[in-house]
Amino acid sequence: MVVAGGAGFLGSHICRRLLADGCEVICLDNFSTGNEENVADLSALPEFTLLRQDVSEPFDIDGDLHAVLHFASPASPVDYLQLPLETLRSGSLGTFNTLELAHRKGARYLLASTSEVYGDPLIHPQHEGYWGNVNPIGPRSVYDEAKRFAEASVMAYHRTRGVDTAIARIFNTYGPHMRAHDGRAIPTFIRQALANEPITVAGTGAQSRSVCYVSDLVEGLVRLLDSGSTGPVNLGNPQEMTVLELAELVRQICGCDVEITFVARPEDDPEQRRPDISLAGELLDWAPEISAEVGLKDTVAWFGERLGQGSERIERFG
Repeated sequence: MVVAGGAGFLGSHICRRLLADGCEVICLDNFSTGNEENVADLSALPEFTLLRQDVSEPFDIDGDLHAVLHFASPASPVDYLQLPLETLRSGSLGTFNTLELAHRKGARYLLASTSEVYGDPLIHPQHEGYWGNVNPIGPRSVYDEAKRFAEASVMAYHRTRGVDTAIARIFNTYGPHMRAHDGRAIPTFIRQALANEPITVAGTGAQSRSVCYVSDLVEGLVRLLDSGSTGPVNLGNPQEMTVLELAELVRQICGCDVEITFVARPEDDPEQRRPDISLAGELLDWAPEISAEVGLKDTVAWFGERLGQGSERIERFG
């Protein structure tokens, strides 16, 4: 198995799951946003190989491959706004190069796409047949359109070259291995709460998100990989809440009484986000099992250890 972007947040969890399932894993990462520490403990395993590789540049892998998983891309607004060209290259050239690898090896191919292909949706919840409402020239377009182009590329290789492909549209996911300063809501809220700093909520906080714990998401990805289905398939947790409710839940779990303050909302920030996961249920017999309350408690505990915070406040919740 090749996992492109395997040292990132989601990629590192995928590597661990594949290794646990008995697979040999080759992890490719250029560490622009990934972190070698995420997979450092795996390096001693003979079944794991870590290679520094920008998949936007041509490359090859020796030997037979069962699957190629493309997770290589900046994925948070902070990252892709700072690395716009790299984000576009990852979604275009990186997708072509990993698809070519899968084609040469006769391997199954899995693209980690995103709910951002739906943009600021005009239907709710979002199902796979919805074509989206995306601003193609806005600041977020470098990520949104890179993933939409990647999906088109995957389907072109599937239709014209017979590559066995699958597309996962991943909704907001959280858990251990996120970076405290990656700019996404959950790590930002947790970092601020554990430091007894005000929690900053964008806009009024009335915009909604549906957040999925990483182990649930990984289970869905593995089932899609093994299914033979082409997709796209939505993978996420339909437990919807406002961003303000999410901030208040993090504050409660952290056992702190910090102020919640409001800051300017980013341009093209989606108003609503909730997956229709009916197709995942039908094709994969999959649905998330971990509630936001349970998943956030585990995530706060993980961040607490790494940020030097004690666990006493966290243990008071639940």
